[in-house]
Amino acid sequence: MVLYYILLPLAWIVFHIGFRVRAEGRDNLKKIRTRGYILAPNHISAIDPVFVIITRFWGRRMIVFAKKELFEINAFLSWFFRCAGAMCVRGTKEEAAVIDETVARCQNGESLLIFPEGTRYKGEEGGAGEFKQGAFRIAVKTGAPVVPVAITGARALFENNGNLCHPGTVRIRVLPPIQTAGMSRAEQKQLPDAVRQTILAEL
Repeated sequence: MVLYYILLPLAWIVFHIGFRVRAEGRDNLKKIRTRGYILAPNHISAIDPVFVIITRFWGRRMIVFAKKELFEINAFLSWFFRCAGAMCVRGTKEEAAVIDETVARCQNGESLLIFPEGTRYKGEEGGAGEFKQGAFRIAVKTGAPVVPVAITGARALFENNGNLCHPGTVRIRVLPPIQTAGMSRAEQKQLPDAVRQTILAEL
């Protein structure tokens, strides 16, 4: 835990030297009266989690849902993601237990970062893949608000250069939260697309 509060400022410095990180809309987090919330960004680059983590979000460490492949990019990023609170979910035998633990932690006011597409979107810039229903079950179960986050520019800094970092600008837009407490079943079913459409309007 102590290492996290050392590592995060260092990562902030390094990434702001290499990239121009422009964060917008963080005031929207002030609209959340509860302590816990679920950040739901679009996903266009393997280093999206780093940009989101360093953009926010000083204070308590977030839970970060990550698939197994994220820990296989290189040793340094694997170490960073684990220090930043990443939990390997997809592709592990402990998946159900990790989700149950996350539900309990969110009920206690912790925040979660999860990419609803489940994998990087590889289509044209300005689009997004399907947002899966499963990503929002924790929000509905805990009543935590969902905060859509629109990411642009990250792909050009990494994937488009053969997975080598390239200077440039990435924009992180934190959008108004969507309250999930008291949602009807119909509203719960529509939640993934509602979040997706909110983000698409900003891309």
